[in-house]
Amino acid sequence: MSAATSVTSDDVRAVLDTVPDPEMPPVSVAELGMVTDVRVHGDRVEVDLVPTYSGCPATAVIREETARAIKAMDGVGSVEVRFVNTVVWEPERITPPGRRKLAEFGIAPPGSGQTLLQIGRRPGLGQPGETQGVVCPLCGSRDTVADSPFGPTPCRSSSYCNACRNPFEVIKP
Repeated sequence: MSAATSVTSDDVRAVLDTVPDPEMPPVSVAELGMVTDVRVHGDRVEVDLVPTYSGCPATAVIREETARAIKAMDGVGSVEVRFVNTVVWEPERITPPGRRKLAEFGIAPPGSGQTLLQIGRRPGLGQPGETQGVVCPLCGSRDTVADSPFGPTPCRSSSYCNACRNPFEVIKP
């Protein structure tokens, strides 16, 4: 895109799809469903994001990386990135590609049973003895237990899979 070319909101959204979440790098801020609005006024771009978790310590980094990616676009003069509270982030905002990437990274996304089927892992089907917990993103079993409500970040908790004997993280609702 040349400097004479006008930037569109679709152009900006395409760039946002490349900005990784600093705490879950395989997934972009767009795939996490954090982007609520993109406005372009000539060479000025405004982006509204919703944090995935109240008090998320990564918001400053997300704001900086988002602004840096947009500022690198030809035809962009200024960028404003805001976190808004007019939209509530819920795990359902995560896109299907984002869910797949989270599962491949070892984090159980919401609706992980269908996600696991899409990446070739078979979730447990409720055989006797299964606890019907969160689907393990590593082996697909539902024989899992919540290990701790605290994970490595405020938006994740820790679980354990009795089938493959591995710990894994879960996106909090």
